[in-house]
Parts: sequence; structure tokens; C-alpha cells
Amino acid sequence: MLKKTDKIILLVGLMGSGKTSVGKRLAKKLDLPFVDGDQEIEKAAGLSLVDVLKCFGEEEYRAGEKRVMKRLLQGSPCVLASGGGSFVAEQTRLLAREHAITIWLKADVEILYNRTAGRKHRPFLKGNDEHLKNKLEKYINEEYPYYSEADIVVETKEEQVDNTVARVVDAINDFLAKEQP
Repeated sequence: MLKKTDKIILLVGLMGSGKTSVGKRLAKKLDLPFVDGDQEIEKAAGLSLVDVLKCFGEEEYRAGEKRVMKRLLQGSPCVLASGGGSFVAEQTRLLAREHAITIWLKADVEILYNRTAGRKHRPFLKGNDEHLKNKLEKYINEEYPYYSEADIVVETKEEQVDNTVARVVDAINDFLAKEQP
């Protein structure tokens, strides 16, 4: 059982780290709404992520992502699965420090590769699967320093999602116990 908090539970990590699958089950376990950052961007734009990138480019995509994350992070408690790169934005990290408990679902390149190969709905991984590991390693090098600012780090493994969720709940409880006077 989770100790009570009025903060948003923000899951961060690369594509394939488990933010959505862990987030949905975590939200159910905590009796909180689940919000998917990518879906919120699609709703705000009225387009799929792939189409937003195609029509407006990455710079405008990231600007929209920042606006959506700002709105979500100032909202009611929920479990929020962020878009893969959204935590790179300083504005998002600052808002998260104020309004959320941030959890980095950290995965190694092999796990990320196994979970993302062949998936067509991930616009930042478009292209050939044989180059996918190189892209993932590039994202690891670029984005892991930002993710390391999260309050909590939970390694994701090849295990059942419920096991990862249980480890996340334990990590949140440990974090909250240290935060309480």
C-alpha cells in the first residue's frame, strides 16, 4: 500500500522503458487517474504524433509538448506517463520538482530495443530496425543525464509488469518515508 501524497506521480524514461504499461497499472493500484502525455499532445494538436512532427517539425512539437506538460503538471494528482523526451526541457523538470514525484524507469539498450523494434507508432524511432540500437544509444547518451535528476530511479527488467509496479510502489514509499519529518 502506498503512503498518501497529493503530488503527481510522473514517470519518465526513454521510449520502451515501460511508462505506459507500468503507469496504467500503477494508477489502478493507487486509485488515481492515468494520463498519457503523448495522448494529451495528440488531443491538443488534433493529430497523431507522427503527423505533428511531419506537419510542424520537431521544434514546434517540443514547444507543444512543453505547453501540455506545464498544464498537466499543474493539474490534479494522477499517474502521468511523460513523452520520452519531455523531461529534457528545463521548464518541465522545474515544474516536476514542484508538483510531482518523478520516477525514472531506467532500461538498458537491449530491453529498449526488444520493446521498440518493429513498432510503427514511435515517430522518433522511425526508420530501419537495424539502426534502432544506434538511435537508442544516442538517446541514452543525450537524455539519461536529464532523467538522472528524477527523485527515484527504478530499473526496468524483463519481468512481469506487476513486478515492476510493486518495485515502483516500494520505491515511492521509501522516498516518502525519507521526506516525512
